[in-house]
Amino acid sequence: MTRLASGVLRHPLTWLYAWFLVLPLLMEAVQSTVSLATEIVVFSLLAIAYNLLMGYTGLVSFGHSAFFGIGGYAAGLAQLHLGKGMVAPFLAGVLGATLAGAGIGFLLMRKRGVYFSLLTLAFTQMFFYIVYGATTVTGGENGLGGIERFPLVAGPLRLDLGDKRAYYYASAVLAAGAIYLLWRVVHSPFGRVLEAIRENEARASFVGYDVKRYKLTAFVVSCAFSGAAGALYTFLLNFAYPESLHVTMAGEIVAMTLVGGMRSFVGPAVGAAVFVFMRDTLSSWTENWLVYFGVIFIAFVMFSPNGIVGVFQRLFGLARRDPMGAGVTTPSAGAPAAAPAERSPRPRGEALLEVEDLAKHFGALAAVDGVSLAVPRGELRSIIGPNGAGKTTLFNVLTGLLPADRGQARFCAAAITGLLPHQIVAAGVSRSFQIISIFHALTVFENVRIAAQAKHRCRFAMLTDAGSHADLNAEALRLLRAVGLRDRAFEIADTLSHGDQRLLEIAIALATRPELVLLDEPLAGLAAHERLRVADLIRTLRRSVTIVLIDHDIDAVLALSDRITVLHQGRVIAEGAPAAIQQNAEVQTAYLGHLMLAREATPPGARRAPAPLLRVTSVNTFYGKSHVLHGVSLDVFPGEVVALLGRNGAGKTTTLATITGVVPPRDGRVAYRATDVAGRPPEAIARLGIGLVPQGRRIFPNLTVLENLTIARRGATGWTLERVFATFPRLHALRAVSCNSWRSPAPSWATWTSCCSTSRSRGWLRRSWRWYGPCCASCGAPRRSCWSSRTRTWRSRSRTART
Repeated sequence: MTRLASGVLRHPLTWLYAWFLVLPLLMEAVQSTVSLATEIVVFSLLAIAYNLLMGYTGLVSFGHSAFFGIGGYAAGLAQLHLGKGMVAPFLAGVLGATLAGAGIGFLLMRKRGVYFSLLTLAFTQMFFYIVYGATTVTGGENGLGGIERFPLVAGPLRLDLGDKRAYYYASAVLAAGAIYLLWRVVHSPFGRVLEAIRENEARASFVGYDVKRYKLTAFVVSCAFSGAAGALYTFLLNFAYPESLHVTMAGEIVAMTLVGGMRSFVGPAVGAAVFVFMRDTLSSWTENWLVYFGVIFIAFVMFSPNGIVGVFQRLFGLARRDPMGAGVTTPSAGAPAAAPAERSPRPRGEALLEVEDLAKHFGALAAVDGVSLAVPRGELRSIIGPNGAGKTTLFNVLTGLLPADRGQARFCAAAITGLLPHQIVAAGVSRSFQIISIFHALTVFENVRIAAQAKHRCRFAMLTDAGSHADLNAEALRLLRAVGLRDRAFEIADTLSHGDQRLLEIAIALATRPELVLLDEPLAGLAAHERLRVADLIRTLRRSVTIVLIDHDIDAVLALSDRITVLHQGRVIAEGAPAAIQQNAEVQTAYLGHLMLAREATPPGARRAPAPLLRVTSVNTFYGKSHVLHGVSLDVFPGEVVALLGRNGAGKTTTLATITGVVPPRDGRVAYRATDVAGRPPEAIARLGIGLVPQGRRIFPNLTVLENLTIARRGATGWTLERVFATFPRLHALRAVSCNSWRSPAPSWATWTSCCSTSRSRGWLRRSWRWYGPCCASCGAPRRSCWSSRTRTWRSRSRTART
């Protein structure tokens, strides 16, 4: 009983309800009004409803004032035209905001990020001008008057809402009930999915959730409760005014939420109280009170992103309360780690995954070019190949991340090409990613439990407690024991080492109860002991699921695989048992090229410079807790070409990033021309004379080739443009082409010349201009005027274009 009472006293809603109870007394004590207390309660509900979107789902709306205002106007119009009273108009306000939210949300869910935010802003402005201009209906700029607070009658009981104190407590009861419902929503299985979407929307989709459906539902729920707040506010004022829909009001809602703390459920209520009270107090001193509040807002954004609640959490050392961890029944400490559950026996050897002539192009680049393969049930198939062979692109097409341009993939004899990621997961296919993809701000347990929930009957439950489903909790803990993370179940996932995060990602994939698991480079970037842990786990998993594995650790691939498929330039060049692949000459050529001994970089008799141009000494570099470079040392002398070789994750790119300042070293020395540059910013190192050509294409896509080169020049030092064009003649011809329209790899000059010397369709030529720039070498720098003049000539001729 004492424990229960302690839990009730520590519950955030207990404190919030106590605040509502004593608020009128506090207002009187500071010589304020009960109406101001009512306003604080209404805006508390509004801010908490809005935080369902921003704090829990990660959707930033700049137009929530529209639904607040729609609720108020709908309630007022219903009372004026449909019947006197309070209950029916209040429900009309909630219904109006809900319908508006459903209609607008259906359109907005097609957009993400800044486009979503700007569209909410646009809709708010549109509603404002509609209300402002519809004078005969809404009263226009004068607002909607004549609204009254009628008494509530229930048998012999009568509550006179015309009394300000009575209306305060009636509003507080309604707000408390609505806030309790929102509490249940955010702590339900549905609410946990919203947090997963906030942290990693793509990963939420790839564990089996229809992300758009969840976001739309959250948007509609938030709009409904915002409409309820708007109706209460209209009855408080006995008036509905158009400024309640204005973007200024929308900004105030965002400010309340951020100042209070959007990562705390009651934080927005704290922000609402501070905002309303400051507005009332400061506005009596100066009409520029928003300037002072703006300073406070900026201070919290810069120094305490978690708002006022975050400040108190740091001051008093309050940790994030895990509502599920306390109620989870844990197995005994001495119990052995459980392996993933064995499935009912299925015939081994039947084709589980069949791929026929699958292709995916990026412009002229065929990333996957007619791949065909069949993976029998129970097999561990590895797909290997050099970088850029199309392995990850093949996974992306199979799992719905990218659409296929040609061909078909079938899983259990059913076509999966064209399905959305969550539909493919529901069919029984799960995956990990090349770059670790987890829900970083959630606990390890929550990561796995959310994935396990995707195929559970409660996955869309909105009022049940997420921690109350014992079967899901047990499943999550069993999987964590299987991958060796049970002892860290209630730690935040972002605090794990790189290797443990990789194990967690595999546990997330297994939690969806798949028949086929696609593992994309699970051993990349791991230390030796971590590679052994992950390899042992994969060896255990093959007893229960079919696995398709991509990795560059050839020793591990040969030891683990039943069969190996080799890709090169998007095509299958070999397939067979590990021993056969190991001896295949074409595979060796794809990886190593045609080996020949290079001539010595320094001619015989030439003297090497006495001091290196670049010296790296005992450098240690970390990514978070992952130790990537261990005491790396190397010298590069003037005129030398030094190559870094090693498997994926060995630290080659990190070495270059450390030298160029992109990833500062933890310790060690990087000296360029005897000057220590370790820890300097990348731009300072670049100005000294160290250039970097990164893995990806890092260019300015909306600028031309010439503009890219001009920006990169460093005064009188370095290469001149003439030297660049002499070294790269194709760049000279393409110097006026926008890099955004120049897709790589471009066709050769022979292809461009042939387009003018042979008959081609007009459409082909148009495509060649759009993607590759000039249609023939004689044009020099491509110009649209040249293209336009040729177009006029071709249009005057027949459909077959000739020059």
